[in-house]
Amino acid sequence: MSLQDIRARVDRAAAAAGRPPASVTLVAVSKVQPADRVRAVLETGHRTFGENRVQEADGKWPAFRAEFGVVELHLLGPLQSNKLGRALELFDVIHSLDRDKLAQRLADAVQARGRCPTLFAQVNTGREPQKAGLDPEAIDAFVAACRTRYHLPLFGLMAIPPADEDPAPHFEALRAMAERNGLPGLSMGMSADFETAIAHGATHVRVGSALFGTRD
Repeated sequence: MSLQDIRARVDRAAAAAGRPPASVTLVAVSKVQPADRVRAVLETGHRTFGENRVQEADGKWPAFRAEFGVVELHLLGPLQSNKLGRALELFDVIHSLDRDKLAQRLADAVQARGRCPTLFAQVNTGREPQKAGLDPEAIDAFVAACRTRYHLPLFGLMAIPPADEDPAPHFEALRAMAERNGLPGLSMGMSADFETAIAHGATHVRVGSALFGTRD
């Protein structure tokens, strides 16, 4: 499916929810995609992409940025503390802040460099043991700690609902958590469910396979 097709679906979903299309950021998830597919999307003018791993992004995006100019890069996967320095050089947005130790190290690194990426805290809404993210009951305290202890300006929350469940209740739960904590950002919704996510208030949708095709 073309970028134009995906963008049209995003716009229609936003309109159906009574929202302006510009209120939804489409993150093209380029992880594990061949360079020619990524280049084809760049050539359409799209400049917002997501990657899961710092190492993969480091091998791909410096060259693309040198060729195409400014690209807003989003880290969607777990952030390891030992990759933090390079992550802050590569990424403009981090969607996977999920523990106090990482928040403290991030706060120290941000203070040293004088600039902070846009930050989302990841919530494990399905309490799945194999997934990263804070348990839902821990999110309020973590948001408070980011504000008062770590002085990190959280923008929003991110979640990946269980693959075998209806995503709508998870999206609604994430929205409620964000609202009660005064957070405007909601990173939720992927290729199979981004329209549902937009109906529940998503500000950032992460679309990979529907845009690029099945990964090799």
